[in-house]
Amino acid sequence: MLIETLGTARDLRRLNDIVGVLIRHGFGDTVRRLNLADQLERAGHALKWEHVADLARIEPPAQVRLALEELGPAFVKLGQILAGRADLFGPEWIAELEKLHAQVPAVPFEELRLQLCEDLGGEPEAVFARFDTEPVAAASIAQVHRAQLKDGTEVVVKIRRPGIREVIEADLRLLARLAALAEAEMLALKPYRPRQLVREFSRSLRRELDLAAECRHAERIGANLAAIPEIVIPRVHWQHTHERINVQDHVGGIPGNQLDALSPEAGFDRAELARRGAHAVLKMIVEDGFFHADPHPGNVFYLPGNRIAFIDFGMVGRLSVRRREELLQLLLGLVEHDPQAVADVLLDWTGDDHAVNQAQLETEIEAFVDQYHGVPLAQLNLGQMLADVTAILREHHLALPSDLALLIKAFITLEGMGRNLDPGFHMATEALPLLKQVIRARYQPKALAQRTWQTLRRAMALAEQLPHDVSRLLRSARRGQVHVNIELAHLRRVGDQIDRAASRLALALVIAALIIGSSIVMTVRAGPTLFGLPAFGFMGFGGAVIGGLWLVRAIWRSNRHRDEDD
Repeated sequence: MLIETLGTARDLRRLNDIVGVLIRHGFGDTVRRLNLADQLERAGHALKWEHVADLARIEPPAQVRLALEELGPAFVKLGQILAGRADLFGPEWIAELEKLHAQVPAVPFEELRLQLCEDLGGEPEAVFARFDTEPVAAASIAQVHRAQLKDGTEVVVKIRRPGIREVIEADLRLLARLAALAEAEMLALKPYRPRQLVREFSRSLRRELDLAAECRHAERIGANLAAIPEIVIPRVHWQHTHERINVQDHVGGIPGNQLDALSPEAGFDRAELARRGAHAVLKMIVEDGFFHADPHPGNVFYLPGNRIAFIDFGMVGRLSVRRREELLQLLLGLVEHDPQAVADVLLDWTGDDHAVNQAQLETEIEAFVDQYHGVPLAQLNLGQMLADVTAILREHHLALPSDLALLIKAFITLEGMGRNLDPGFHMATEALPLLKQVIRARYQPKALAQRTWQTLRRAMALAEQLPHDVSRLLRSARRGQVHVNIELAHLRRVGDQIDRAASRLALALVIAALIIGSSIVMTVRAGPTLFGLPAFGFMGFGGAVIGGLWLVRAIWRSNRHRDEDD
């Protein structure tokens, strides 16, 4: 039971609050199905079921959003991450969850002062030449204030909300237990792997709580984009940066959601901005494998000289070399109308699920890509194509790995921003040259030699390790410590079939013995008779006939059932 596993009374009170919010927002049936209401009431927590009908007229996506907002920062961040999971939720849910990016009330500065003084080593008015106590932005984890360093540099100071880590850790513990309970009790949720989703979310959120890690992300991406002077990443001031605070240069450009200010008279070329932004993000994804996972308009600023600044690197995505190769195959398959290549990649990504009709899924993907055959490259909406592919996977109850879900979310957001800047922007047109360039680079002699050398090194390491592994295995075998576990599909069914076959064989041997024995008895004239024949011989033949008839019937029924299964 969930109640029995809770570690503290505070966790129990928090669970009571969560259940109360769910009931208030119309999810009482879910609470009952998870048996949470009975458990809490037995633990002495009374639940209020009145006013449940007040929200009955609100659509479920809006109810979920309102509930997440009321539940607090961890649940708001969960909703924001789920807003990027088009492989799990339909468009109406994504549109509603994206509203969770809205501002939240700021913490009064006096409640921040003690923590801020501890992190800065003094009063903010003494550390900075100027410090604005009114925040310029507030989010679920931190809020941002303007300040000026002693040397006159304008900076932004990002401060984590006091006590937020303890609140989030408590909520993550409850989320993990609720996910396990939901996966066990609500079979419809099992294909979406709630426990795995919560584990991935927990890792992401714990990283986001470390404001110094955000700055390390920024510097890493800044170093990767150093060859592109048109892209600006704010400088970090490490002398004032710690886990609960970071200080970076202030970016004074035009926010990404104020496109009307990007006029030619002001010196902006919107088509060039779209192209440069696309090249920067594509380089992060395809070449570097480390990218800004939330490039929405609030995290982008446009600067004079058609430069672009990216901020807020709390959420980043990572792609292994293998993932990038698969991504290249997928994108090239989409832009070059190769449905088989797209189907192969997606089937690899979703894994081997025996509950899925892979032939049907592959046919649908191939039909989807084939509909774009003959469409000019400049008319392809790559972001929408990726969204449509994830919709096909969603219909088959298949979820993408979390790194790929972040990637597709970034692609869709990027293309949307590019089209808002320039209606003539086409991601496919911008992506194809870079994709081919990366592929050519992978097959250059130097790159091939490097990969060959790495393969040889791994092979030699395995060869060196093999004798040690064999020796260890032999030692374990001599001690009787070797355990072999073999798991075969339908093993029980095969065992039952073998058991039935052995039983029939034994019966056939008994029948044969009865026939032979009865034949011998028939030649002996001594003893009792039946119908003028030796009684024991007659009974033996009778038993053999009955056993033979039963055996023939069993074999006939078995063959009939096998034909029906085929």
